[in-house]
Amino acid sequence: MEHRRLGRSGLKISEITLGNWLTHGSQIDETAATACVRTALDLGITTFDTADIYAATAAEEVLGRALRGQRREGVEIFTKCYWPVGPGANDRGLSRKHIVEACHASLRRLQTDYVDLYQAHRFDYEAPLEETLRAFEDLVRQGKALYIGVSEWTAEQIAEAVEIADAMGFDRIISNQPQYSMLWRVIEERVIPTCDEHGIGQIVWSPLAQGVLTGKYEPGKAPPEGSRAADAKVGMFVRGFMTDDILTAVAGLKPIAAECGLTMAQFAVAWVLQNPSVSAALIGASRPDQVTDNAAASGVRLEPEVLEHVDKVLVDVIERDPSKTSSPKTRP
Repeated sequence: MEHRRLGRSGLKISEITLGNWLTHGSQIDETAATACVRTALDLGITTFDTADIYAATAAEEVLGRALRGQRREGVEIFTKCYWPVGPGANDRGLSRKHIVEACHASLRRLQTDYVDLYQAHRFDYEAPLEETLRAFEDLVRQGKALYIGVSEWTAEQIAEAVEIADAMGFDRIISNQPQYSMLWRVIEERVIPTCDEHGIGQIVWSPLAQGVLTGKYEPGKAPPEGSRAADAKVGMFVRGFMTDDILTAVAGLKPIAAECGLTMAQFAVAWVLQNPSVSAALIGASRPDQVTDNAAASGVRLEPEVLEHVDKVLVDVIERDPSKTSSPKTRP
């Protein structure tokens, strides 16, 4: 497993990072979740990403128990706040009150004294950005969060945050967590150049486009039983990719992946890692073998001709609209 610096910070993270959105505490039971975490550790994955909103806070609890007994210095634990986690008016957003209380609650659930990266899960249009950044800064100064990041912020929001942090003498944001895959390239035009300018690394989620890039979905056919698209609860997140033109184009990638000696999943993960602005590909898994398959993408180098071939196959279905920061049905 290879490690990369997160942006221009000194923090190194495994370039394959295990996340637990939709899985831990929800889609799979705790035994399966723990097995996935243990497999990840065995493969050299040291970075784990979660959020308080995942499975209504249960995902953090499961991850905390799964990592119990691990040398704390040997893993990097990331979590996030923003989405509602309670009925109160202050149980959401990026006010000082919610950030501080949410961080303390996450630390309890994760059974740790600090998180390596604490992330703003979305941009809060109601809370003053100065208040948000100062609250994060205080957590850093207290040692409860070592670094600060954001998720799905626009280029303009990121640039404003950097400007304010510089003016107020705060540590800068070091990471952004956007959706990115062969099919969804919205961040390439504005977000990545802005982040590159300010030394902010990308931890990209859904490199498999919600499983579509594994090639298991076929045009004109119902989703396989047990797949994410067939799940009534989570299927909404993948339906935007389930059109016949997209599925037909994805089928055209299979011979390219085979020529590279990769499974479709490995090929998709390796593709996002070719972008030098990407610090890690965030994967999810409901079975240990999925972790093993995805982890094999670490260290893979794809030749320029391969990348060009991918673009030719997908040219008519790639989403590049920079006015969008996430898909119509995006994760929380």
